[in-house]
Amino acid sequence: MNVQIDPSWKKYLSEEFDKQYFVSLTSAVRTEYQHQQCFPPGHLIFNAFNLCPFDQVKVVIIGQDPYHEPGQAMGLSFSVPEGVMMPPSLVNIFKEISDDLGKPMSTNGDLTRWARQGVLLLNATLTVRAHQANSHQRLGWSFFTDAAIKALAAHRDHIVYMLWGGYARSKKGFIDASRNLILESVHPSPLSANRGGWFGMHQFSRCNAYLEANGLTPIDW
Repeated sequence: MNVQIDPSWKKYLSEEFDKQYFVSLTSAVRTEYQHQQCFPPGHLIFNAFNLCPFDQVKVVIIGQDPYHEPGQAMGLSFSVPEGVMMPPSLVNIFKEISDDLGKPMSTNGDLTRWARQGVLLLNATLTVRAHQANSHQRLGWSFFTDAAIKALAAHRDHIVYMLWGGYARSKKGFIDASRNLILESVHPSPLSANRGGWFGMHQFSRCNAYLEANGLTPIDW
């Protein structure tokens, strides 16, 4: 199967493309896009992988589901195109970055700039039907995105895994904490963040300190 994904990822994930779940998944996604309004646009489904090659990953941020309203989803977890109103979770991310690093609040929700620096902005489910959160959750995407996390865990060291909320934290078992840094917190959504456990965790400065300690360039958040 000819999946339009960066060759560096194809090297580690090509076996997935021939598995029955992936054949069924691609068929179901194709049908959904033909008969329903779905996001992100088809050419951006693997955007997270194509902007952040396997050997350049420094940080992994796991989201659950693409944004499901028009003009938002762009194939990167938590990211929206420049000029689009930022969802509350992204606002809270930028608030914490501002407090942690003492820099002004960003007004641009396009996180492509992070991806190009080595931040894998990976949603567990890569597609969604318009206006219906989690509508593609059972199509099989999680098998594929879990395989991507497992490949990184097996073949790369000194990656910072930012696990926000219960779903992301459930992936912790894939990761060797002795060879990587795992930063856990509640989800940045106001429903969770405003109860405590998000603000003041200093995850972004801790991430950069770890990268620098391992000879890597820190992320310009």
